[in-house]
Amino acid sequence: MNSILISICGATASGKSSLALQLAQRLNVSIISADSRQVYRGFDIGTAKPSIAEQNLVPHHLIDICEPTTTLTLAEYQAQAQKLIAEQSVSLLVGGTGLYLKAILKGLKIPCVSPQPELRSQLTNWGQAQLYQCLQQVDPLAAQKIHANDQIRTLRALEVFYVSGRTISSQQGENPPTYPILQIGLELAPEALEQRIITRTQMMIEQGFVIEVEQLCQKYGHDLPLLNTLGYADIKRYLQGEISLQTAIAETVLHTRQFAKRQRTWFRGDPLTNWFNANSPSLVDDVCLLVQEFLAKSNQP
Repeated sequence: MNSILISICGATASGKSSLALQLAQRLNVSIISADSRQVYRGFDIGTAKPSIAEQNLVPHHLIDICEPTTTLTLAEYQAQAQKLIAEQSVSLLVGGTGLYLKAILKGLKIPCVSPQPELRSQLTNWGQAQLYQCLQQVDPLAAQKIHANDQIRTLRALEVFYVSGRTISSQQGENPPTYPILQIGLELAPEALEQRIITRTQMMIEQGFVIEVEQLCQKYGHDLPLLNTLGYADIKRYLQGEISLQTAIAETVLHTRQFAKRQRTWFRGDPLTNWFNANSPSLVDDVCLLVQEFLAKSNQP
C-alpha cells in the first residue's frame, strides 16, 4: 500500500483537534494522535483528550494505550505510529508534542533503550561534572552536542551506552519516510492564543478537572510523575492546600502560555510547514483545498 501522510501541528489551544475532526470527516480517514500525555488512561480533561463523542465521529489511534504507571518511550510511539501509517492509504497525524511529530516526519533513529531508573539513580550520585567527563571518554561525539551542565541528556547518553554497549551518537540520525507528506501548522497572534488558553482552562475546570486530578492522586499517589505535568501540578497544589483554586487556575494559564511559546518556537523551525491563521473564517476550506491539491499530485503516476 502506498501511504500518504498529512500532519497538523500548532501550539496548545490553537484548534488542532477541531480542524482535524472536520478534515478527517471530509477525507473519511482516522486520526493518529501525536500527544505524549493522551496516550495515558485517565488523563483526559487536563490533556484536552478527544471526547467519546468525538472519538465516535472519527476513529482515533494512540490514545489511552497505556497505564499512567508505565512509560511509553519515543521509540515505542514511533513504531506504533509508523505501523498505523503503513496500514492506511491516507493518515492524519495530529498533535502538539514536537518530538513525536519529528520522530515520524523526519524518521528519527531512536536508540531502543528504555529508561533505567536504578542505573540513572546510581549515575546521578557521581555528580554532573564526573558524568560529563565520563561521557567525553565513551562518546566524544555526543559530548560535543550536549552542554556540560545538561544532566538529563548526559544521563540518557550514558544510559544508552551502558545498556546497549553502543554509543548514542552511533544510534541517532534521521531516516526520512519515502511517502508523500503534507505538513500543516496553525498559528495565532499571542493575544488571541492567550485568550483561547484562558477560555480552555476555565472550561477544563467546569468539566471537572479538579475532580479528575483528585481521583488520580487517590488512585496512583501524589508522587506519580504525570501529576507533575502541565495543569495537573497546579491543581494538585490546590488540592494539597498550598494555593487557592484561583491561583491554581492563574498558574495553569501562565504555564500553558509559556509552554505554547516553546511549542511555537519548535514548530517554526521546520520550513516545510504550511501555516494557516487559526482564526480565519475560511480555515477549514483553505486547508481542504491545499489537501486536495496535495492528494491529487501525490496520486499521479
